[in-house]
Formats: sequence, C-alpha cells, structure tokens
Amino acid sequence: MARFSISRTVPLIVLLTDFGFKDSYVGVMKGVIRGISRDADIIDLSHNIMPQDVAEAAFVLSASYRYFPEGSIFASVVDPGVGTDRAVLCMKADRRLFLAPDNGLLNVIAERVEGAELRKVTADEYFLKDRSVTFHGRDIFAPVAAHLAEGLEPAKLGPVVTSFRKLRLPHPVRTADGSLRGQIVYIDQFGNLITNIREATLARSFSVPPDKVVVHAGGREIRGLARTYEDRQEGELLALIGSSGYLEIAVSRGSGARLLECEKGESVVLTAPAKGR
Repeated sequence: MARFSISRTVPLIVLLTDFGFKDSYVGVMKGVIRGISRDADIIDLSHNIMPQDVAEAAFVLSASYRYFPEGSIFASVVDPGVGTDRAVLCMKADRRLFLAPDNGLLNVIAERVEGAELRKVTADEYFLKDRSVTFHGRDIFAPVAAHLAEGLEPAKLGPVVTSFRKLRLPHPVRTADGSLRGQIVYIDQFGNLITNIREATLARSFSVPPDKVVVHAGGREIRGLARTYEDRQEGELLALIGSSGYLEIAVSRGSGARLLECEKGESVVLTAPAKGR
C-alpha cells in the first residue's frame, strides 16, 4: 500500500456533525483543535445533519470529500453510541484521513475506495486528559484530528482493523417491468429531494435520452429531466441531475419537499415513456 504524509503548510480539518449552532459544541471542538494545532485551518462541512442520522452523514461525506485537497482530515461526529463500547476509527483512503465512530458512517467510502486502511483509535495519550462519556467530539475526535494535522502518523493511533460496522444504505433496483426504483435519501436547504439514483445508473438503465425519462414521485409525474432549475416555469416541478451527481426532484424557485410533501425514504420510480407518447 502506498504511503503518504500530510504535507500541507496549513493543515485542513473538516468537521461534520449533527450538533447544530445553538449550543457551544462546535465552537468548543474548534477551541480544542486550535489549542493543539494553532495554525490548523478548520472548515465546517455541515453541522445540520439530522440528529443521530448516521446514514445522512454518510451520504453528505461521501458526496463531498473529493472536493477537498489531498491530506485533508475529516472529523465526522454523528454518534448515537457515544460513551458506549463502540470504537473510534481512523481511515486512510483516497489520500485523505477520516475520523468517525464505528457506526457505519465510513462504510460508503470504504466500499468505494480501493485500499482503504482502517485503524481502531486506542492511543489515549492523544485524547483530552479529562473525558466526558457524552462529548467525544470534544475529548477524542477534536484532539486526535489536531494531532494528525500536526503530523502524527495514523499508525500511532492504534491497530489496523478489518472488521467494522456496515451501514446498509438503500440502492436503486431495476424491477421486472423495466422501471428503476430508488428513494429520497437527503433533503437540502432549498427543499430539493436528492435520491440515491446516480447519473451513471440512470444512463445504464434506459436506452432513451434523459429528456424522455419519466419520473414518478409523491403521486406526481415529471416528464423528462431538466438541465437547470430555470428550465421550467417558476413553481413548476422538475427533475435533474444535481451537483452531487444524483437525481434530484425540485421546484423552480420553490421547494420540492413542500410541494410534494415528501420525506426521506419515500420511493422515486423512473420509467421509459410509453410507446406512442
């Protein structure tokens, strides 16, 4: 396995949590990081993951991490099992480092990246001395991320593990009638309904061009994929491939979630147009 080291002049630490901004949790994590790595560059990926929603965090992380430079350190703290015997993992993959609880959060990346190496973080000399059982984001994840930014080798954190928790995320399936069935996995700030159907999956599934595919969601039918949100009239329902590379259902200058009254987990079905239409 090829070795690499973090060689940024200003280390980059990326935070992903379900903490929100009402409380002091995010700020305290940053304070701990800066106390160890004074020059650390800290970026907030998101702190508005739905509480305890590991699957949502996994989707956001897997769709986002490639846009950060090699050597970036991702500290993802969506941790319903905080304080239990669940492990803390450090994963080296795609020339980046990922810290997360062993609850399946890293599984999506580990499955897609060849040669991912995972370690169980056991070296408590890199944790805060006084630790709470309810705030490992502050006491474990933040200081470990800071030490990594300062050049700590991941091998010093603990042993390699080959067994870790898997997160069973839904995958789109082809049905007997030739349709493609997926589901809504994320709803963004604009009310865009993001599905688990990738652009490449859509292209493989139908011989007709995207502007001929029919999308069924929330009891409504959308004929053809748009290219941009402005390709439809204001207030009109549309479907398109969004910036994450997944099929989205949206409303031009509006909210798809509000119009369709859809939630995560609801089905989205794609079909080819009926003959003669």
